[in-house]
Amino acid sequence: MPYISIESGALDDVQKEQLIGRLTEVASEIMSVPPEFFSVTIKELPEKNFGIGGKTIDRVKAEYRASRG
Repeated sequence: MPYISIESGALDDVQKEQLIGRLTEVASEIMSVPPEFFSVTIKELPEKNFGIGGKTIDRVKAEYRASRG
């Protein structure tokens, strides 16, 4: 039974449903395994626990928003 695990920042319920559905759909097509055999887990982590370029993701997003006016 294939297992898909993804880590991300916070997602709302609609985003989670879409992500689970599309990941399952694409993996099923590529692997030629029926979708009902897939398990998907989403691990949500605070954006302060992710970093890019020495900055937390929440800081990167805040700076991006500020630069957009």
